[in-house]
Amino acid sequence: MLLKTLIPFLSENSKNTKIHFAQGFHNWYEALEVYENGDFKEWQEHQRKKNFERDYILSLIRFSADEWLFVGVYKSLSSRKLNDDHYNYKTELTNIGSELIGRVIVRYKRTFRASYCCLENYIDNLEVVEVKRNENNAVFPGYENVCVSWKELDRVINTESWKTALQNMKGVYLITDKSNGKLYVGSATGSEMIWGRWKDYLSTGHGGNVELKKLKFEHIQKYFQYTILDIYKPSTDDQFILDREAWWKDVLMSRDPRRGYNLN
Repeated sequence: MLLKTLIPFLSENSKNTKIHFAQGFHNWYEALEVYENGDFKEWQEHQRKKNFERDYILSLIRFSADEWLFVGVYKSLSSRKLNDDHYNYKTELTNIGSELIGRVIVRYKRTFRASYCCLENYIDNLEVVEVKRNENNAVFPGYENVCVSWKELDRVINTESWKTALQNMKGVYLITDKSNGKLYVGSATGSEMIWGRWKDYLSTGHGGNVELKKLKFEHIQKYFQYTILDIYKPSTDDQFILDREAWWKDVLMSRDPRRGYNLN
């Protein structure tokens, strides 16, 4: 299947659309990292040249060697020249193909350096090779397989599968700061168990923990990863779970300020 079949708007407006084969200035996957951090729109709007002189931008991000992730169709509203001869565009993400954003993988073997291309020249070669599962229907992978970033957790925490699983088990969990390798061990014993505790982290970033409060929320959103160490039935005595939490802190040495964020 071609992308134009999945999104007919592209055929109808090919001569008024630029493709942005986004990858990055520093490495091939810079654009993907920016997108996963939620900053792609602003990143794309800053250009070295007047690259988007058409009404629409089809944004594809390098996903692997010859594969690109569809991340939306943008409307180009205006541009202004900056002092350093770069340009800043004002754009808005349209609702064209919005249900497919972040889900469609397109195959295209790019044999040239240009990143900004006229869509009509390439529209018949953009092949859809995968449509990922809608994250609103994300399936819980099993307690032993949970390993998600803050942004991934935020997307799935309220889906039926994840909420049911996490709301019905007490447990001990691990938070990893991927920027420095530091660890935080915590436990969940409240009425909503792991789900309720992790919802706190999504809301505040720190969940009330003293050392985590010292970190900027943006840092937590970008670098934190969540894993489950132990799970227990709701009837399990809270003190037993607290003892297991302490055991994990000793094993992982997360009370050592060089290694972790636990204070006690």
